[in-house]
Parts: sequence; C-alpha cells; structure tokens
Amino acid sequence: MTRDDDLHIRLGRIRSRGSRSRPFIAQALAAAEKAGGLVHPSRRARAGNFGRGRAASLSASRLTDRAPRMVVKARVVRHRVSRAPLSAHLTYLRREGVTKDGATGRMFDAERDDTDHRAFAERCESDRHHFRFIVSPDDATELSDLKTFTRDLMAQAQGDLRTKLDWVTVDHWNTGHPHVHVIIRGRADDGQDLVISRDYIREGMRARAEGLVTRELGPRSEQEIRRSLEGEIEAERWTRLDQALAREAAANRGIMDLRPDHYRKGDALQTIKIGRMRRLERLGVAHQAGVGQWTLAENAEPTLRALGERNDIIKRIHRGLAEHGWERATSSFVLTSETEQMAVRTTFGFLISRRRGTRARGRSSN
Repeated sequence: MTRDDDLHIRLGRIRSRGSRSRPFIAQALAAAEKAGGLVHPSRRARAGNFGRGRAASLSASRLTDRAPRMVVKARVVRHRVSRAPLSAHLTYLRREGVTKDGATGRMFDAERDDTDHRAFAERCESDRHHFRFIVSPDDATELSDLKTFTRDLMAQAQGDLRTKLDWVTVDHWNTGHPHVHVIIRGRADDGQDLVISRDYIREGMRARAEGLVTRELGPRSEQEIRRSLEGEIEAERWTRLDQALAREAAANRGIMDLRPDHYRKGDALQTIKIGRMRRLERLGVAHQAGVGQWTLAENAEPTLRALGERNDIIKRIHRGLAEHGWERATSSFVLTSETEQMAVRTTFGFLISRRRGTRARGRSSN
C-alpha cells in the first residue's frame, strides 16, 4: 500500500566538488560580468540616454571580448562664430603626407571616392553642430579596404539611427595605427537637429565597427586576447584593463582584492591583474592595502590619460624630426602648456612640423 507522501530517492553519480579549470575566455567574461562590463537585457538603460541609437547601442555592445580591438574617439562640435569654420578642419584633414604614399588626403563619402569637401562644409553652415569620429581598428592593415569598411560602418549607423546621414571621411596612414576621420552633418533627413545617444557615441559605434572587422577577419583567438591583455600590463596610459580594475574595485568598497584565496588557483586573469596593479603602484596611481590588495588613487584615470598624451606627443616629435633626418634624445624635450611656457620662459626656434589637436576629451589626432 502506498501513500501520497512516500519519498523515493534516486541517487546519481557523485561529482567532484573541486573547481574545474575554465578556459581563459570564460574567465575574462566572468571578470567582466563581476566588474559590470557586460550588458543584460533585463538591466534598464541609464538615465541621460536621450537621442537616436540608444537601443542599438545596448544590443551591439553585447559583443564578447573575442571581437577585434577598436579605438573610436568622438566629439560633438557646436557651430559658433568664435570657432574656426568646418572648412578649415576639412582642409587640415586633407593635408599632404597622410596617405599610404605620402600624398594629400582625398575625402570620400558613401558613393564617391573624391567628394567635394567644400560643398559639404557649405551644407553644414546653417546647422547647430556636427559630429567628428576617429575610427582606428587594431587590424586596419589586414582589412582588404578601409574605405569599404567605413562605408559599411556608416550604412549600419544609418540603420541604427534611423535616418540618412550626410557624411564625408578621409583615411590617414601617417601613424602606426591607420584610421579614418568621419565628419557627420548634425542634421537628420527630416530637417531636424541630429541628436545621437551618448551610449551610441560611446559604445554603439565601436561595437558596430568591431562586428565588421570580426566578419572579415574572424574573432580573436584566446592567445590573441591573452597577448592583448598582457600588452596592457606595462602600458603608460589608461587602458581597458584599468577600466575593468576600477569597476571591480568600486564594487568591492574601493579594494582590488587579488589574494590567492579570493581567486581560483591558476586563474590567468588574476596574474594579469596583479601584474597591472604592481605597475600602477610603481607609477604612483595605486597603493597596496594588504597582501594581494590594492586601492586606486582618485586621480588614476586623469593621470594615466595625461601620461599617454605625453607619450603620444613625444612620438609625434620623433616622427617630425625623422622626416628632416634629425635625432634628439627624449630627455632634451620640454613639454609645457602654453600658459606655463609664456609665464616661465621665452622660447626661440623655428617650426619644422605642425599638428593640430582635436581636443576631443583632451586627445589629439594626426
């Protein structure tokens, strides 16, 4: 005779309770998840995401770290009487020496390989603003055609923003990282001001660009991802690894806890993080709070960004000198702001090269 509350237990195989080793990709994604770097559909969008492209940015930013590395810098430029006209910026972008063969750059758009940049500047004269993007794939030299890549990217942007875009661009090959400068008119196809979500400017455009490179070159291997992260350990600039470390520390009351008992044994990502924290400690922007524990200085990000800018300036100085066959020791360079230079000393010399900064969040472009 059976009862309704009879309990029959079926025993299964006893599994090992020891933690199994996980691939490096899984470790990286888990760390990004812990640091808040992955986007989930259930999480609400942050406040201030006004403008076109917000939904597209949330969808596109779910690409994993297997996507090729991409740098995208953006700036919204208001049209003011006191500001230099857009035509002057376009002329500068077309300057001599920026192409593969050192010739003058040529503007192109969705259909033409040599578009009229003056006509584009005239169309923008009555607009409130325009957008400037710098897109630099790490694997730009491996792409079959940087122009085709840019056109595909802008076609996807049109779909994301749900408007036809009026844009011109030029590709630059005068640095170690080939890149394109894209100028987008600040007017939608309905005649209204084009307002793009900050999320799309920050994340969406980069995610779309990464997707296009992945489609052509394939996803990065675990070895490539590992090498990329290891390359950031000694970097004298603000890196993606630093951003992940800052997020993880913020989630743990400001402490970056890398003690052996806090991570699984043999976790490759832990070794990379420890190496980076020790490097930041030597740079003076991190402090050891205990064995395997660090805190980041409040000024870590601006300090590292400024250091990265200084190194970029030195590289440009070396290139300018090399073009004239000159060599100078880095120790002989004096880098000061215009205000400091005017207040402290008068400098005599002659101009051998000129570089204009975009001032996009304090960064310069070439």
